Amino acid sequence: MQQRAQDTRLSVIEGAALVFAELGYGNASLTDITRRAGVTKGALYFHFTSKRDLALAVIAEQHALVLAAGAEIGGSDAPALEKIIGLCRMFGRQLIQEPIVQGGIRLTFEASAFDADVSGPYEDWIGTVEGLLGEAQAHGAVKSTVDPAAFARYLVASFTGVQMVSNVLTSREDVLLRIEQMWDFMLPAILPGISVQTPAPRTASSS
Repeated sequence: MQQRAQDTRLSVIEGAALVFAELGYGNASLTDITRRAGVTKGALYFHFTSKRDLALAVIAEQHALVLAAGAEIGGSDAPALEKIIGLCRMFGRQLIQEPIVQGGIRLTFEASAFDADVSGPYEDWIGTVEGLLGEAQAHGAVKSTVDPAAFARYLVASFTGVQMVSNVLTSREDVLLRIEQMWDFMLPAILPGISVQTPAPRTASSS
């Protein structure tokens, strides 16, 4: 019975993720979710007290999926900078292949609709990138002038923007290509031995 209950709970989360990804939090109904999950409302309410409770569970499950895949990359023997790039590629693949990740990400962007604090996953990701970049820096793979904390925050913001625009324009069909292009722009700025000139800021007299 315990395993059956766990299976039912996961089915509800998967069904909810699909509905939230397609319709958004505001337009999704519990009827839509039970129909997609193939469960009764009684089964849904056995595990979740409200649509908000269910949305939080989808976000938590999405974060757990990303963490599990990230732990595999983090535990590999790859150089630290390659791990950071690998994490971005992994997340991009999950955005294409994993409905729970798709639903969780859409809910993250709509969190104000159900008054949720969704800063935790972002803070975890920023912290992971910062640590790996510091490791890469210690091994001479990244310029000593790069601020790991600032770069980590910038990378997470850039990745978020890249996948959002990809979703709007192509329903993420080109997200993996756009992630590679993001790194094409970023790597010259942080790799040793590559000089990147920053253009002088425009002034009122020069415009």
